[in-house]
Amino acid sequence: MISMEASMTEPAATRAYRVLEHMIVTLELAPASFVTEGALIEKLALGRTPVREAIQRLAWEGLLDVRPRAGIAIAPLHPGDWLRVLDVRRGVEVVLARSAARFVTRDAADLFHEAALAMQKAVISGNVLAFIQADKALDEALAMAADNPFAARLAAPLQTHSRRFWFRYKAETGLAESAEHHVALIRSILDGDEEAAAKDAKRLMALLRGHAEVAATR
Repeated sequence: MISMEASMTEPAATRAYRVLEHMIVTLELAPASFVTEGALIEKLALGRTPVREAIQRLAWEGLLDVRPRAGIAIAPLHPGDWLRVLDVRRGVEVVLARSAARFVTRDAADLFHEAALAMQKAVISGNVLAFIQADKALDEALAMAADNPFAARLAAPLQTHSRRFWFRYKAETGLAESAEHHVALIRSILDGDEEAAAKDAKRLMALLRGHAEVAATR
């Protein structure tokens, strides 16, 4: 079974989704490769139904392609697609940042603090996988704080796709810079400053877009 931090109180389908998403983002399931449902069920050891539900969700998000009689295809990674993802993501991230600054609760604030601390620790240790998990935690805190489920549902798959591209093309050299931009966004949200949060979200998206433009020219 894949070793990954996940609450045992979560439904099995949610745990299966988290593990599979992590495997796709970190390229443990290689882009454009094929895998069988049976192999995933055996690997995750969470049962057939939860894994099938996770596969369906990931297929809807464009990370998997279920092909009858051929298996399950892992989405390929075309560098130019990172730009397309970010072009869509930018607007919704600004909406989430503004809303989070306006509505952030104590519980959400605690999650932001934990994500920021985890990011900083990951930078110090150079632990890319820990950074990826902290980034995921930050996105979930943002979704909670924003109190806008429509924006959060739109943002989540875009965040996952972007995280996957970042892991492939920038992870080894981008930890400190990325953490700096994320922490700035967290500070603005916790200060309740909507304008600053929007600007920090735009700066973060601009940073990622710069990385994507370089990747697209390789």
